[in-house]
Amino acid sequence: MKINQKPAISKLVARFDKELREIIMNDLKMIRGARNFLRAIKNEQLSVA
Repeated sequence: MKINQKPAISKLVARFDKELREIIMNDLKMIRGARNFLRAIKNEQLSVA
């Protein structure tokens, strides 16, 4: 009897989907953080001027 050691395709797709979602969410958090940082710098410059 041959035992299949490979995970099911659906499990691989689910894992890929989960990891891709985490990467995208982290990227969005970084973009939002950069925008907030740039806004803060801009506001600081306007208040000084």
